[in-house]
Amino acid sequence: MKTERVTLLTTAAFKAFLATEAQREGVSVAELVRNRCEQRPSTDEAILASLASELQTAVRGAQTSLLQGLADADVVLRELRARRGTAQQSKPRGRNGQAAAGRSAK
Repeated sequence: MKTERVTLLTTAAFKAFLATEAQREGVSVAELVRNRCEQRPSTDEAILASLASELQTAVRGAQTSLLQGLADADVVLRELRARRGTAQQSKPRGRNGQAAAGRSAK
């Protein structure tokens, strides 16, 4: 038995939309609202919600892996740059500051 009343403030456009939808379905606006609000998700909707949740979990995992991979790559690049800098510093230098490799003695 329906004994409670709900008052809803809306725009004129939304009120017209509700009236049109109710007329199209052959019910009152109140019945339209009740029907739409009381609907339970269908099996397909429940499956879709479950898949969406799994996808969100997988995306978070992928983002975490990507960030870790980028951090690991940054560490390797820093190590390589440090080695390159050390190797360049250990080479003999000529008068102009360039590496002396390949110079012949006069």
